[in-house]
Amino acid sequence: MMLLAGSVANAQPDSRPVAAPAPDGTGASSAPPVIDKRRLVGVLEVRVEGVPDEVKQSFQHSIEDQFDIKQYRLIGRALMKQKLIRSTKWTEGCVVGECLAEVRAQTGAELVLLAALTGAGTSFGYVVTLVRTDTGRVFQQVSDRCDVCTVSEAMGNATLATVGLLNNVPDKLPDEADEQGAAINVAVGKATRELAAHDQHTTRIGMVLTAVGLAALITGGVLYGLDSKSIAAPTVAGGGALAMGGVVVLAF
Repeated sequence: MMLLAGSVANAQPDSRPVAAPAPDGTGASSAPPVIDKRRLVGVLEVRVEGVPDEVKQSFQHSIEDQFDIKQYRLIGRALMKQKLIRSTKWTEGCVVGECLAEVRAQTGAELVLLAALTGAGTSFGYVVTLVRTDTGRVFQQVSDRCDVCTVSEAMGNATLATVGLLNNVPDKLPDEADEQGAAINVAVGKATRELAAHDQHTTRIGMVLTAVGLAALITGGVLYGLDSKSIAAPTVAGGGALAMGGVVVLAF
């Protein structure tokens, strides 16, 4: 009897909940992919002149080390070269203009960084430029010069300037087409107002000239009637000229 009861119990269906299979069919639950929303910036060119060769590497490393990895993803100069060397459309020396569309296509960078450090004796200067790859135009730029400083000081200042430049980039790059359209509308509106004011001024002048000319013609006619031909003739001639001038001004 005990054996029979045990066999009956084992025959009952298992009522315990069973985990649903993963959507991917692998049997393991998969987490949603994490989307990296950081802006992608590529170091396209680092140029150093008038200082030892090793300074170039130090300058590039100082920029990359100070990069805000929470806000940006950086493509270093070496990796940029590796990505662009596969392209048949990009040429070394492309730093601005429409050719940057290929840089965007190959690397995905929204902005590229151009950094230059020059020196002579104790004088150093730097220029750091951000260029948009969608339009090929300079977005922001900062530059400075130090007449009496060391290489380390110049590199430090240039690095801080680069960080400050990147920190000032808005979350959404401005729409240059809209800005240009707005600028054109402002210019057209200003020109229209100036033209309207000019037309009003010209109309007033034409009306005044015509009125004075007609008055002179009438006066000349009256003088003819009074037998003052010596005065009437020039009065009529002057009045006619004024009236004709007024008509011409109104016509044009």
